[in-house]
Amino acid sequence: MPAPHEATDAERSLAVFPAGSNGEFNFPPELATVLAGAKDAEVWDTAGNRYLDFTMAFGSALVGHARAEVTEAVVRQAALGANLAYITDVMLEVAEEIVRLSPACERIRFCTSGTEATLYCLRLARGFTGRNKVLKFEGAYHGAHETSLASFLPQKILDFPRPSPTCAGGIDQEGSVLVAPYNDLETTEAIIERHKDDLAAVLAEPLQRCTLPKPGFLEGLRAMTANHDIPLIFDEVVTGFRLAYGGAQEYYGVVPDLVAYAKGLGGGYTIGAFGGRAEIMDVVREDRLGRDDYVWMASTFGGNPISTAAARATLGIFRQPGTYEHLHGIGDYLREGLRNVFAEHQLRAQVMGVGPLVGFVFSPDPVTDYRTAKRGDGAKSQALLLGLFRRGIFVNPKSTKFYLSLAHTREICDQFLDRVVDTLPELPS
Repeated sequence: MPAPHEATDAERSLAVFPAGSNGEFNFPPELATVLAGAKDAEVWDTAGNRYLDFTMAFGSALVGHARAEVTEAVVRQAALGANLAYITDVMLEVAEEIVRLSPACERIRFCTSGTEATLYCLRLARGFTGRNKVLKFEGAYHGAHETSLASFLPQKILDFPRPSPTCAGGIDQEGSVLVAPYNDLETTEAIIERHKDDLAAVLAEPLQRCTLPKPGFLEGLRAMTANHDIPLIFDEVVTGFRLAYGGAQEYYGVVPDLVAYAKGLGGGYTIGAFGGRAEIMDVVREDRLGRDDYVWMASTFGGNPISTAAARATLGIFRQPGTYEHLHGIGDYLREGLRNVFAEHQLRAQVMGVGPLVGFVFSPDPVTDYRTAKRGDGAKSQALLLGLFRRGIFVNPKSTKFYLSLAHTREICDQFLDRVVDTLPELPS
């Protein structure tokens, strides 16, 4: 008599998680897996399969998985308490360092994620200005809140500045969110000019996904918002500490009024932070309760000792000599390798990104914004991503953006490129 079937971990996962996923990593059922651990630039699953990781936990493990300095700092801190819900010595030290390194930050507060950080920036801007509307850029992702999801992945292409819903279940953003095309300064300026008296903020990723800003775009955005006294918010959840120690502000030389951080700051541990000009940040002071310009903000786990201990160790790693030479060098190496592979196999593709962020779109046309990216061959991209996963490369099957880290080497990138070559015959024509 055959023994009863014992469910695999993958089958158990499919039974309790929608599509066997906790969000976005939505593999076909036959490829579903359950991870068991990670170290440096590698992850492994409960079935014993090992993968070279090119997602790095949505980019949060910028120093590599289980980096020794970070792990040791967390273990030491755990014996002193996981959360005190108040300013601690380690939180203070990290806050002082961020204020020192970030041109935008005069004051700072901590939360637990990038979603919260950008949400609070928007709330502060609305409270400070007394206005309601926000301008964002089509295709930009700023977390899981309603403003971010407006025109993040729009399925209906509407005339600017009308927002398009990305998914069901959200609140209608018509009238409160304006949408502009990234890298189009003329159209953006016209929208701002028309709505300047109602705009609380302009929210932007300085580097939108992997699409580089055109020369003068960020500078123009800074000038026009300053001219109309509209707070400019930089979402540096991804670019912070990744392009330079001072983030995109340092790399591009443009300073916003408010800035949001998360991901790489925590060395793989959950963290969020937001800061900016003192006069804007001070609207959260509790002694202003009852005033029209008071904004409520608190976070049970924000700035907890475990996360800030990890952040303190992570910032120490970023300050080591050669950090940014490595991050930019390894990104340049992989981008050049991908361009060569696609050219040798006569595939029309755009390879994008800067520093340790690498993206691609199968398209003959340059990518400058969401609409030019959307013209790419999505079916071909997905086939490549799934083929890479089958060959031991851990990727997000819904994203053509790869995250590299301090743990990635040229040898790891060479293995990645070899498996790209092996996968190309499977791509649809």
